[in-house]
Amino acid sequence: MLRRLIFLGEVNGKQLLALGSVIHRDTHIHGSARKLFCGPLLQKVSAINMGDDQKSLLDKAKKLAAYQAVDDHVKLCKTSKCIITSSLIGWTSSGHREWNNAVYAVERIAQRAREENLNLICIPTSFQAKNLIISNGLQLSELDVHYPIDVTIDGCDECDQDLNVIKGGGGCLLQEKIVASASKKLIIVGDFSKESRYLGEKWKKGIPLEVAQMGARVVLEKLQKFTDSVGGSVIPTKVRQAVNKMGPVITDNGNFIVDFQFGDAMKTGELHNAQSVESWLKSIPGILETGLFVKMANQAYFGQPDGTVKSTHERIIKNGF
Repeated sequence: MLRRLIFLGEVNGKQLLALGSVIHRDTHIHGSARKLFCGPLLQKVSAINMGDDQKSLLDKAKKLAAYQAVDDHVKLCKTSKCIITSSLIGWTSSGHREWNNAVYAVERIAQRAREENLNLICIPTSFQAKNLIISNGLQLSELDVHYPIDVTIDGCDECDQDLNVIKGGGGCLLQEKIVASASKKLIIVGDFSKESRYLGEKWKKGIPLEVAQMGARVVLEKLQKFTDSVGGSVIPTKVRQAVNKMGPVITDNGNFIVDFQFGDAMKTGELHNAQSVESWLKSIPGILETGLFVKMANQAYFGQPDGTVKSTHERIIKNGF
């Protein structure tokens, strides 16, 4: 009987195959010691890097993190299942198209499914993710059929030192949070630019909020009062506008996306901590969900510029399962 599910995905990210060493926050592996831990996998990574002259450093780092996470958390059993989320293609600030974490994670999942005869069931949280599952020849299902999920592997926009995460840059934050909350484990993957000391240190596009269309003005005015209270030093909070059509972005659920710009308020203390921010935002009528994933992630993997992968220690979170 099928029992294990795994979720993969995210907005603005990517992932890869064979892997370099995994480096915990308090551990450094160098030279021959890396070969002991990685063996032939490290050689595969080197070969990949040699042929990837046109790929960006960030892209390679995302791929490394994703593959490492998949190999660590997709167990060698024939009852495993996987889920993917988020949009498959994002756009960099320079306008170049980039593949996100889901693509490489699913690529590795599909490869292992073929080579190890794993029985994987994939549950998408976006239209693009659904197509990715189908194109990779993986079995498609839905959360109503397979619940709970054993492992969710997902990307992020930013992850702080306490494993609080901002997600939703691709507009699927509501679906992503539902799936994450239905999972026994949430594993975050990304490149080295996603790791920060505090939220807002590197990610400057704000906290995505899914907002009912009727409540958009109310929400915007309440959030603007916060912006004014800190001297108007941050970009005004606005409804996210679409790129290839006129007007606002509309989510799969028919709602708006509002990007709450909070600047360095988490650093300066105007916003005390991620949990209090999450509670405050959800107290505003019209905000249906936030892109803050607080005390939900069990572990994070960050691909490094030198081809290694840095990971946090896995922590246990009591989530009712």
